[in-house]
Amino acid sequence: MSDNIPFELQELIINKLPVEPLIRFRSVCKAWKSLIDSSDFIPNHITYQQHQHMLVRYKYALNVEETYVLIADNDTDDTDTFLQHKVSVTIPQLVVNMGKHFTTVDSSHGLLCLFGYTDRNALISIRNAVIWNPSIRKAVDVVLPHMADYDEIVYRTVLGFGVCRGTRDPKIVKIRIDVESLIPWKVEVFTLSARVWRSAHSDNVPSKFLRFGTGEQVVVGGVVYWLARDMFDRDSDKLLVSFDLTSEELGEVKLPDRIPPTYLSLSLFKLRQSLAVVKGSVEDSKLVYHVWVMKDGVPKLFEKLFTISGHTPDGSTVFPRGFRKTGEALIQVKANPGFNTTLAAYEPYSKAITNLGINGSYISVCPYTETLLLL
Repeated sequence: MSDNIPFELQELIINKLPVEPLIRFRSVCKAWKSLIDSSDFIPNHITYQQHQHMLVRYKYALNVEETYVLIADNDTDDTDTFLQHKVSVTIPQLVVNMGKHFTTVDSSHGLLCLFGYTDRNALISIRNAVIWNPSIRKAVDVVLPHMADYDEIVYRTVLGFGVCRGTRDPKIVKIRIDVESLIPWKVEVFTLSARVWRSAHSDNVPSKFLRFGTGEQVVVGGVVYWLARDMFDRDSDKLLVSFDLTSEELGEVKLPDRIPPTYLSLSLFKLRQSLAVVKGSVEDSKLVYHVWVMKDGVPKLFEKLFTISGHTPDGSTVFPRGFRKTGEALIQVKANPGFNTTLAAYEPYSKAITNLGINGSYISVCPYTETLLLL
């Protein structure tokens, strides 16, 4: 870049570039490397990124390795264009060390948090989390204290992950509940910048003993949400437990009466920049999914957007897996009978279903934005 261009203008241009060229440009000159590596540039860079990706995880068959594919998502409704930007992703060695026993906690600001365990010996397995940035191929291992096998007999633990909006600091939150005495919850937070666990003191710890939905976490607007219900009252109102990543306060969000109960059929997703609650039910002997969205981050304001049919015209079963940036639903389609499934896009108004060319099993989708965090 010409020396005649003021450095402030160079910085503005560089800020709008995607991650891949920025990694190369760090070798151009000392000034650019210093800029790109700076503590101010890295958190601000993500605010300029308008391109979203979908990180898709699936298997071709039961006994093969899992495959990761990154699909560039954008505002276009052209599904063919959407499919042209698909690349394979290699998972880091820290995740490989977990073997087959890991799950995705969530993604936030271009980082993914994976949870699993590594075997110390034949009797004890140690739980770990890995914070991973696929864009720069870097991962950080986090040991989860008090989560060995024998601890989980006495305690129930739920994890959450997100990047604090103000500081751009990744955080893992761990909520631990004593199963025997049902004493108030113990909340611990791991902040990547400090690399230590510490207790978080919230004035809004729920008084009830709640059971959390497995893998049901979404982070939206700097707040982590989990699905939960009363452990001892299956007919109780379903609610969301929230954790503000900035104030580190817990909260409760009661789902409105318009969203019918039946806890097991509720799912959480992120739709654009809003929290989406998907409710599955059987109506007139047909499976349907109603999509509700929290409006403007106000817990009491939920709006129903559309309904997804639970079966395709040929009789295949449909399972919601997420949403594109356009608002289209991503669905997993399973032929009946059959084992393998297909990832497809569902246009909510025309009800058109488009095969995305990913066939396998155990399909999961994480929205993903490129970032330099962890550089």
